[in-house]
Amino acid sequence: MNILLLLLVFLSSHPNTAFSANCTTTTASKTFQKCMTLQSQQASIAWSYYPHNATLDLAFFGTFISSSGWVGLGINPRSPEMSGSRALIAFPDQNSGQIVLLPYILDPTIKLQKSPLLSRPLDIHLISSSAALYGGHMATIHSGTTIHILATIKLDPNKTKINFVWNRGLYVQGYSPSIHVMNVNDLSSITTIDVLTGKTSKDTNTNTNNINQLKSLHAVINTISWGFLLPVGAITSRYLRPFKSARPAWFYAHSGIQLFAIFLGTVGFSIGIRLWLMSSPGRVYGLHRKLGITTFCLGWLQTLALFLTPKKTNKFRKYWKSYHHLVGYSCVVIGIVNCFQGLEAMGKSDSYAMLGYALCLATLIGMSIALEVNSWVIFCRKAKENKLRREGTLFGSEKEISG
Repeated sequence: MNILLLLLVFLSSHPNTAFSANCTTTTASKTFQKCMTLQSQQASIAWSYYPHNATLDLAFFGTFISSSGWVGLGINPRSPEMSGSRALIAFPDQNSGQIVLLPYILDPTIKLQKSPLLSRPLDIHLISSSAALYGGHMATIHSGTTIHILATIKLDPNKTKINFVWNRGLYVQGYSPSIHVMNVNDLSSITTIDVLTGKTSKDTNTNTNNINQLKSLHAVINTISWGFLLPVGAITSRYLRPFKSARPAWFYAHSGIQLFAIFLGTVGFSIGIRLWLMSSPGRVYGLHRKLGITTFCLGWLQTLALFLTPKKTNKFRKYWKSYHHLVGYSCVVIGIVNCFQGLEAMGKSDSYAMLGYALCLATLIGMSIALEVNSWVIFCRKAKENKLRREGTLFGSEKEISG
């Protein structure tokens, strides 16, 4: 249980603790009025806004995560989310090695990976744009190389609050950037800035923080319920039931643990539904969602079956037991798999949280193997004793008859 408490600490910690670069208002070609350090990916932004003609000069500073990767900045004219953004994405040309900056529109089909991301003209008034590496055009691109993207945009005079999005990826296929990593840090690369006053929208940041907190709570509750308590309940039933001294305590322990796990899992499932409704249309965790729904349905089917248990003398008792075992073990296995899937979706595949849960699960598996071996030893010993008893009874009967 200590490992699960450590898991709670790691998952509940603030997700956006990555170091961000300090902002600067000066580039090699231009000086800007304001700058801001962004909350993720070591990125920052500088700008100058000219109210008399509603023109915005931008400079975005980002870093590559691979030598063949990409870095992009976008503006969403409708809402603070990735889908629907108009983006400028920079990457090294595979043939010449020079930095290429191309415009893209991020519609929902791109985030769902139904089609490749292809460059097309933007439907916003982009006056000019360019990109350059921090060390100049001849600098070598590697993980950590800084690039700045410059752009001049004509805005609506009555709209100074701009939804900025930014991200980076590992590679580019032709001129089609690959989808970025889907961890918490990368999914939080969104902010709304009033370019006239320099203030950020508290609503956007608050909403992002709320979603991240709900994700952590969802992960902790479901890992404890579906990923830990449910297997413990199954172990309790399987390995305590054969002992006469444990009757009927094993049944109450088994039922209590399973019912608590199901009700706790229902709370976690409800939080998952809430996260589903709060997420943007392009943000999808298809496999995790399907496995979660399957586990939830199997868990409640198992719970309802508990209240419909036929008596031991009923002829349908054997069919009910087969159903109970099949649904129960299926729920345990799928629940464990989905815990790993959920941690991976959160970007925790290489984290202490994943390690902690893996160690906790390994402990349960080790206990199960030891108890399974012990059960077979007891079973074989009883079978041998019964055989000797039957043979002794048989020989005893033969002696009586001969006498």
